[in-house]
Amino acid sequence: MNDTQQAEIILGNLVRAINLLQDCPAFTALIPEVRVNLSCTLPGAKTPDEVAAVDGRITAVRGYPHASGLPQWGASDHMARLIIEVRRYDNTLNAGINFKCNTAIIKIVQKYGAEKGITFGGIDRTEEPEEVSGPDRSSMPWKIKQLATKYNGIPRLFYEGSGWGKEPLFVALGSDAVEVAGIAADIAQRYRPRPG
Repeated sequence: MNDTQQAEIILGNLVRAINLLQDCPAFTALIPEVRVNLSCTLPGAKTPDEVAAVDGRITAVRGYPHASGLPQWGASDHMARLIIEVRRYDNTLNAGINFKCNTAIIKIVQKYGAEKGITFGGIDRTEEPEEVSGPDRSSMPWKIKQLATKYNGIPRLFYEGSGWGKEPLFVALGSDAVEVAGIAADIAQRYRPRPG
């Protein structure tokens, strides 16, 4: 398989993952303030340009998740850097999705992970050293190293607690975009937030 074929397979996988989420109205309740991104990488990616993601992220429109754009190479910075860093520890993890995090969701995700045999973890952003918390784009290596050290590997489901100016978020990791979108949709079906 050449690079072009691999790239086309990844983009097609992302389109299927987007459709899966857009057909799941329950996922709307898991969309955080920063919105959702879904990303998948080429093997050996070193830069965000080698990671495909949803251009403009996934938001909510009329009660349904809605992709603002099509998957594009280089469309994500944060999730792309996360996947690249994760792959330094586990190169079977090619895709990731972020979603809302709160106490109720943490409990649901812990239970879901235990039932499905998916590893679970968390990062305490208040422990982040000043030298990585201040400069933009410098905390990713620290966060992923914390996970790898604390859990003896990278958990496939983990949350980042709130930090200064940072929204708490969950991340699901997997082999491809359809897998992680499916995990997020499953979790969404179990989450029933109280109205108001």
